[in-house]
Amino acid sequence: MLRPVLASVGFQVLEIPHRQGKSLFFEVFIWVGYLFGIAGKIIAGNITYVFVFYVLNTLMVSVDILLYFRNRRLDQEAEKNA
Repeated sequence: MLRPVLASVGFQVLEIPHRQGKSLFFEVFIWVGYLFGIAGKIIAGNITYVFVFYVLNTLMVSVDILLYFRNRRLDQEAEKNA
């Protein structure tokens, strides 16, 4: 029941152990953008409900970056064993 919801959010990366089609540069670019957004909210003192979404999105992109490195390691192991 939860699986289709997670897949629609982008968690299919867990099921597919390769990183083809993923751009680390793009992921880090988005991550840095969220960090600047969070910093801007804190500096301006304008912490509203939007701040929570910035933090949640930053966490999701962080997990996606970690999955990128996990899948890269799995790709390297598969190439070595092939």
